[in-house]
Amino acid sequence: MKITFLGATKTVTGSNFLVEACGKRFLVDCGMWQGKQELEERNDEEFEFDPKSIDFMLLTHAHIDHSGRIPKLYKEGFKNKVYAHKATCDLCALMLPDSGHIQEMETSWKNKKRIRKGLDEIEPMYTAEEAARCLEIFQPVQYDEIIEITPEIHVRFNDAGHMLRF
Repeated sequence: MKITFLGATKTVTGSNFLVEACGKRFLVDCGMWQGKQELEERNDEEFEFDPKSIDFMLLTHAHIDHSGRIPKLYKEGFKNKVYAHKATCDLCALMLPDSGHIQEMETSWKNKKRIRKGLDEIEPMYTAEEAARCLEIFQPVQYDEIIEITPEIHVRFNDAGHMLRF
């Protein structure tokens, strides 16, 4: 098993881990960088992997620093399942489109400044519509349910007390 730490190292934001095991490549979380400007600028960087090469994803919980770049991942070609607790899926259905709306508003504001400076306009990381579309790949699961991803990979989500349970 090989684990590559792509976020939430030396900081508590941008949770993203690439796991390679049993011939599969999967992510644990795909979170947005938040806080200082230099951290937030990392949201626009290319992923350190090809999104199309990821077999599935495990989302630990809905907080935006764990889920916020899933629409970007989807937009760039990831179309496989995102396994998450049902409450996490429900919260992401509200939070991710809202995050897309915020991306659109902030990009519009930045573009007004860029146009005045004679710079090219930029695109939002993702739109509310793109975020809503990515929800089709979410696969809700229950706590303590054992999910067989492959004959070699089984997953069980446990209540860690960090999220609402409903």
